[in-house]
Amino acid sequence: MISIKKIAAATGVAATLALGLAAASPASAYVVCNGAGDCWHTDHRYAYGSDVQAQFYPDDWYFHHDWAHDNGHHWRDYHDGRGYYRGGVWIPF
Repeated sequence: MISIKKIAAATGVAATLALGLAAASPASAYVVCNGAGDCWHTDHRYAYGSDVQAQFYPDDWYFHHDWAHDNGHHWRDYHDGRGYYRGGVWIPF
C-alpha cells in the first residue's frame, strides 16, 4: 500500500517540475515596425491606428534581420508602457 507521505512527496515533485517548465517557456513577444521604419519590441499585439501602419514580426525577426544593410528600418530602444514610435519619439497611448 502507498503511504500518504509518498503521495504528497510525489505530488510536490510534480508541481515543482510543472512550475519550472512554465517559467522556462518563453513569453510571447513581437517586433513592431511602423510605416516610417521605426522598430521596437512589445509583448502585446496592440490595435495601433491606421496612421501608424504597424507591421508585426516574431521576436526572433530582430536577430535574423540584416540591420547593417537595411536603410529603411531603425531599431528603437525598449520603452515601458503602451505606445509607439513616430520619427524616433515615443508616443504613449
